[in-house]
Amino acid sequence: MTAEFGAPPAFLGVERSLTGRRWQMRPGDARLAATLSQRFALPEVIGRVLAARGIGLDEAPDFLAPTLKALLPDPSHLKDMDRAAERVARAVMAGEPIGIFGDYDVDGATSSALLATALGAAGGRSEIHIPDRLAEGYGPNLPALLALKAKGCGVVVTVDCGTTAFDPLEAAAAAGLDVVVVDHHEAEAGLPRAYAVVNPNRLDEDSPHGHLAAVGVAFLLAVAVCRSLRQAGWFAGRPEPDLKRVLDLVALGTVCDVVPLAGVNRALVTQGLKVMARRGNVGLAALADVAGVREAPDAYHLGYVLGPRVNAGGRVGEAALGSRLLCCEDPAAAADMARRLDGYNKERQEIEAAVLLEAIEQVESRPDDGLPLVLAAGEGWHPGVIGIVAGRLKERYGRPACVVAFDGETGKGSGRSITGLDLGAAIIAARQTGILAAGGGHAMAAGFTVPRGRLAEFREFLAQRLAAQLAGDLVPLLELDGALDCAGATVDLVETLRQLAPFGAGNAEPRFAVTAARIVKADVVGSGHVRCVLTGAGGGRLKAIAFRAADSELGHGLLASAGASFHLAGTLRADTWNGTTTVQLTIDDAAPAR
Repeated sequence: MTAEFGAPPAFLGVERSLTGRRWQMRPGDARLAATLSQRFALPEVIGRVLAARGIGLDEAPDFLAPTLKALLPDPSHLKDMDRAAERVARAVMAGEPIGIFGDYDVDGATSSALLATALGAAGGRSEIHIPDRLAEGYGPNLPALLALKAKGCGVVVTVDCGTTAFDPLEAAAAAGLDVVVVDHHEAEAGLPRAYAVVNPNRLDEDSPHGHLAAVGVAFLLAVAVCRSLRQAGWFAGRPEPDLKRVLDLVALGTVCDVVPLAGVNRALVTQGLKVMARRGNVGLAALADVAGVREAPDAYHLGYVLGPRVNAGGRVGEAALGSRLLCCEDPAAAADMARRLDGYNKERQEIEAAVLLEAIEQVESRPDDGLPLVLAAGEGWHPGVIGIVAGRLKERYGRPACVVAFDGETGKGSGRSITGLDLGAAIIAARQTGILAAGGGHAMAAGFTVPRGRLAEFREFLAQRLAAQLAGDLVPLLELDGALDCAGATVDLVETLRQLAPFGAGNAEPRFAVTAARIVKADVVGSGHVRCVLTGAGGGRLKAIAFRAADSELGHGLLASAGASFHLAGTLRADTWNGTTTVQLTIDDAAPAR
């Protein structure tokens, strides 16, 4: 985030925390907060948090109780949707296999599995292809498309990719293949040669739902296909699919792609979590068992427990394993695939830790040049972890981060951005100028291919593009929703805050400062986590943990300060053990209490 003229004073006087951030109270209209609380009979803290997130009186009912009936748009409002649905429906009725070409991340895996499941329930047949990250790279490639055609697929649906795949789709069309693009990534002025391009972020699109993940767009396609089949009388002699059953996949892909949990996305995730809790998807149930998820899942479990395991196959193992698991209906086979994904995830964590350490050393060995981004590049780094490492660098330094893995003269790169800086547009511009061999993405995340000899030029170009978006100096900020002492961190407060779930991008989990807490004990547990026991001046004890912090300035400060008093910023979660529920603070930041 950037500093603005006339910014409010630092919250609790914290101008520079242990992580180098300035603390600021999340801005909100106090009168609106009071009105929200009164009109909807809400606790005062809920009114404050809603107002701070820009939720007005008209939006509050759908925010607090999001339903698909109220928020799901008519799929036909998207350009090319009816054309795409008609072509896929025609393939279903003709018994023609439908190719599905998906990306290798969670959004791609869930989109692929959703379409395969929905089409199968409607009486159709499909063939999924997930490209190998190392051998094929991102996006549609002609050999894979032609291989699907050789299997009898006259139509191929690309999910979570395809919007900028000009050459492969031109060649596929010339070979007589109908390609339907289902995507959400930023588009260019021109579109690829395809039978249909369904993307709420087409430049000629006026849809208000550009924040949909690809899996959300795929769900709308499934709705439209079933409607087309219904109109053709296809379901006169067979049951019509209950598409609500695949909302668990929509929820998983939406949360893991870090798109805003607002509007229809909020409804999709809220309803999808309810479906997931019923454990109807055999593959997801097996994955939850392997991951030790015993309770009803929430957005945290999707983003930090289940999602990384689905992703792991595409990062360091078998690219198609995640989508296969999510389609699986055999409990024994699902359990085996879940165990393999769990193993790949452990391997991914080890590789990620090694690359992250090298990237941090590289960034911190350079003088701070004031550029609004950090960039690290290494020979032989595993391309499957560079996106995660970029995310870690973004969190550590509070600015957009790019990580490049070189193999010879070519580097595969991935970037993650911060709110307010559109990284995807900058990457696309770099590709259009010829600096990059390939590149695309959206505001918060992007991927690219850069020649080794143009890395410095790319860094300078990207810095200029991002700097042009800034309103002032880039000052890392940490926004908070209020302050409390240890005794105020109660189970009742956590239960009250659950009214605002699901939390994620666009609806940040409420973050509070636990003030003047004395660190009674601090030690390292697990894979570099710092565990603390806190007590407040007014009494009360509170458990706390800072994940992956042992080797950071935050971790060093906590471990070296037993007995000292700190303001600790973080989120509160219920922690149940042996039937007893207490509260634990997940520490995001800390500053000495003066």
